[in-house]
Amino acid sequence: MIGPEFALVLAAGACGLAAASVLTLLMLRLSPRLGYVDRPGGHKSHRAPTPYGGGVAVFWAICLPTACALLIAHFAPAAWLAGTFGQPVADYVGGVGERLWQTAIVLLGAGALHALGLVDDVRPLPPGVKLPVMLGVAVLTAWAGEVRLAEFAGRAASIALSGLWIVVITNAFNFLDNMDGLSAGVGAICLALLVACGLAAGQVLIPAWACLMLGAVLGFLVFNFPPARIFMGDAGSLVVGYTIAVVSILTTYFDSGEGRAPYPLVMPLVVLAVPLYDFVTVVAIRLREGRNPLFGDQRHFSHRLVEHGLSRRQAVLTIYLATLATGLTATLLPMASLRETVTVAGIVLMVLAIIAILETPPRKDAG
Repeated sequence: MIGPEFALVLAAGACGLAAASVLTLLMLRLSPRLGYVDRPGGHKSHRAPTPYGGGVAVFWAICLPTACALLIAHFAPAAWLAGTFGQPVADYVGGVGERLWQTAIVLLGAGALHALGLVDDVRPLPPGVKLPVMLGVAVLTAWAGEVRLAEFAGRAASIALSGLWIVVITNAFNFLDNMDGLSAGVGAICLALLVACGLAAGQVLIPAWACLMLGAVLGFLVFNFPPARIFMGDAGSLVVGYTIAVVSILTTYFDSGEGRAPYPLVMPLVVLAVPLYDFVTVVAIRLREGRNPLFGDQRHFSHRLVEHGLSRRQAVLTIYLATLATGLTATLLPMASLRETVTVAGIVLMVLAIIAILETPPRKDAG
């Protein structure tokens, strides 16, 4: 029999899946009428005009259920909840109420990035406009929302490191949105692994919220898997990256009270190794060539795979498998010894080394 915690997590995922599926179908019809369409050209690789709107579906599929949960937690009497649905449900709703301010700040940050993405999808904004907004949202989330990592370093350092992490992960998934199904699929894999990490650590509310996001991303991915019928645009990729960054900080990986070594603290780096690798290498390439690292191009891992002869679908599936190969090793870390942790690190580095080899430009024929 499924326990109440797993039932809550599964219900959240089903809610996100249903909401995103319906909203994506709605945007498929509505976006072309509004002229909210991504047209080929520049660094873009698609060949036919494709409607945006998937980001709208993902954003509202996450925010509406979350807002409803906050309203229930604020207004519903605990005694009524316990009598109607049982004490475990009342306890979980109470936990949501305790996180009301934090969750409201996170939703505000997601809304700001969603609005930024909507504008950028219609009329591309310069990095000088986008980056300050991202930084502002990240610092607000870390400072006012208390979404922080490395708190042992002190409040100021923790806010700075958390803000940097949020900006990097947000942009990493924005960068990955360069091929049909890529950013959403990799995001779904990372969210599924973060759900597993949270549940293994005994958390419920954070895995449930992550599963809501997972359902929302999957509901959109059905229509975005190559060949895509709809794109999520920056309005979606910024939100996906931001929410994954927040979940990766709020998930518990290590309990110092159990007397174990803190090896599990590297779990988010392992889960997000492939998106981080793509982000770091693309930024390095652009800086080396004297270009702004926030201007798009076709120098990503996915593009290299296509240059080597893979189809776009094969390239996307290859990156899915690379993300799974690194991410699944993270599940071994909670009970790992030093030797096992070094083994996990070695596996991750070898997968990234294979990616680096595949990223090298194809050899030109002598003739």
